[in-house]
Amino acid sequence: MKIIGVGCAPGLLTEEAIHALAGATTLYGSERSIAIARPYLSPNCLVKTIDDYKRLRELPEEAVVISTGDPMLAGLGYLPGEVIPGISSLQIAVARLHIPLARVAVVVAHGTGHESAISETIDEISRKKIVFLLTDPKFDVSRLYSRLAYAEGPIRIAVCEDLGYGGERIVTGTVASPPLPRSALYSMVIGNF
Repeated sequence: MKIIGVGCAPGLLTEEAIHALAGATTLYGSERSIAIARPYLSPNCLVKTIDDYKRLRELPEEAVVISTGDPMLAGLGYLPGEVIPGISSLQIAVARLHIPLARVAVVVAHGTGHESAISETIDEISRKKIVFLLTDPKFDVSRLYSRLAYAEGPIRIAVCEDLGYGGERIVTGTVASPPLPRSALYSMVIGNF
């Protein structure tokens, strides 16, 4: 099995990923990842939308599974097989904000316990890390902001929306005047940056 990261938006595939997609005979992915990959697929490739993520381990050995962003950032990199990395929203966000990756701690609130992600964010900020928070549409930023009000030190917040797409938007603020997301597809960068 191959697990390929198709990037967080169109135009962000690596050459290695493009080559692997061209050779795929059977491909599985979300609707969004398929839309990104489709221009690179052979016309004979059988494309299937993933209906049940719990059954992905049962796919045949020759299957290609695609993941938006990078499979190792809250993606499908846990599956057995070769992983071909993609350009993630993390990479795009820190590049746009000029933040070295070595200063960043990743916290995932995408499809997981939001309260534990908020606590982990606070813990990482107390360690002087800059947090890249991978959210989902149900994430409650007001809860995060109320908890950040008690954190020490200068804290900036960036809401990064639709990274890599034409409508990309990055807006920054502080705990006193925090930015609010307008899109369901967003992540956050929080800390002293």
